[in-house]
Amino acid sequence: MTTRILTGITTTGTPHLGNYAGAIRPAILASRNADTDSFYFLADYHALIKCDDPARIQRSRLEIAATWLACGLDVNKATFYRQSDIPEIPELTWLLTCVAGKGLLNRAHAYKASVDKNVEAGEDPDAGVTMGLFSYPVLMAADILMFNAHKVPVGRDQIQHVEMARDIGQRFNHLFGQGRELFTLPEAVVEADVATLPGLDGRKMSKSYDNTIPLFGSAKQLKDAVARIVTDSRLPGEAKDPDASHLFTLYQAFATPADLATFRADLLAGLGWGEAKQRLFELLDAELGEARERYHALIEKPADLEDILLAGAEKARRIATPFLGELREAVGLRTFRAQVQAGATDKKKAAKTARFVSFREDDGSFRFRLLDAAGEQLLLSKGFADGKAAGQASKRLQSGESLDLREQGQSFGLWLDDECVARSPEFADAESRESAIQRLRDALGA
Repeated sequence: MTTRILTGITTTGTPHLGNYAGAIRPAILASRNADTDSFYFLADYHALIKCDDPARIQRSRLEIAATWLACGLDVNKATFYRQSDIPEIPELTWLLTCVAGKGLLNRAHAYKASVDKNVEAGEDPDAGVTMGLFSYPVLMAADILMFNAHKVPVGRDQIQHVEMARDIGQRFNHLFGQGRELFTLPEAVVEADVATLPGLDGRKMSKSYDNTIPLFGSAKQLKDAVARIVTDSRLPGEAKDPDASHLFTLYQAFATPADLATFRADLLAGLGWGEAKQRLFELLDAELGEARERYHALIEKPADLEDILLAGAEKARRIATPFLGELREAVGLRTFRAQVQAGATDKKKAAKTARFVSFREDDGSFRFRLLDAAGEQLLLSKGFADGKAAGQASKRLQSGESLDLREQGQSFGLWLDDECVARSPEFADAESRESAIQRLRDALGA
C-alpha cells in the first residue's frame, strides 16, 4: 500500500542548517521511497497569521522553494506546491469551520498561550488574537484532509493540531459521509531519530536565539559561523569530552560512522578546538557546496521557480478539484441539473435510468461501467489504484461538466485532465458509434 505523507513549511524565514538536518533532508530522502506519495507545500497562508511584512513573506517563499529544490527534491516523485495556489484549500477550510466546535479550538495550544499571556499582563484575554490565530487548526486540517494524508511528520508542538484534524475529519464523516469515509484520518509522526541541532551557543538552533548557521551563505560566512561555536577552555593537547561538546553533535549529524569515530578519538587525544572547527567547516562545505550553487542559480531565476510551483499546483488540483466537488455534493451544495433531468422528456428519462456500476478486478484495481437506460454498456473505465479515485472520476462524469470525447476508429474514449479514463466498446460502424455518443450525452446531461 502506498503511504501518503504531507508536510507544510511556513514561509516566514530563511532556512538554516538546523532546518536542513531536522526536516528538509529526511523529508527529501523519504520522498524517494517507492511506497511513498509525498506532498510538500509552502504554507504561505499560515505565514500571514505570524507575519505582517509582505516583503519578508515573499522573500521567504522564494528562498524556501529554492532550498528544497537545491537540496534534491524531485518534483516528478513528489507534489510540491504553494498553499495559496490551491483555491480549494480555503473553501474546504470553511466547510470544516462549519463542523469544528469552538470548544475544540479553545483548547489549541497557541490560542491558550496568547490568552494566558494577556491574563498575566492584566489585559483582555483576547487582546491581539486574530481569527487567523484562533482558527489556525482548521486551516491546517484542510491542508491535511484535502489530500487524505496518512501521515504528517511534525514536531511535538504540532501533534495536537494533527489530532484536531482527525477530530474535525471524523465529525465531517459522521455528519455527511452516509457510511463512507470521505476523509482519511491522519496520523502524526514524530521522527525520534531526526537530528535536533544545537546552535552556536549550545541551545537549539533557532532564529529566536540568533544562534543559527546559514545553510546557503558563502563559504566564508559558513566558516565564520563555525568559528563562533562556543567551546570549553581546554587547550590543544588536553583531552576533550565529545559527548559534552555541541560541536561534536553538529559533526555527528553529517559525518560517516568511520569519520565520526576518528573525530571522537582525536578529540579524546587532545585535538585543538581550532582544528576541530576547521574539520567541521570542511565537512559542512563538502555536504552543502553543490547544493549552494544550485540554490543561488535558482534564486537568480524566480520565473523558473514560479513555473515549477504552478506545475505542482496543477498536479495537486487534479486531486483537490474533483474531491472538493464530492464534498460539496455531500453537504448539499449540488448542481440543479440533476433535478432538471428528472423531468418527463426522453432525454431526462435516460439521465434518470442510466447507471454506473462499480466493481473490482482480480488484480485489485477498481473500475466502473456506464450502462444506458436499456442496459447497454456505453463506457468501461480504466483500472484505478483505489476505489476513491474511481468514485471521483465517476462523480465528475455526473457533474454536468463538458465531456472530452475522442473518436478512435469505431470506438471512442473519454478524457479527463488529458488522460483517457474510459473507453466505449467497438461499434459496427460510424453510425452506431455516433448513436452511442449521443446516448452517452443524454445519459450524463452533457
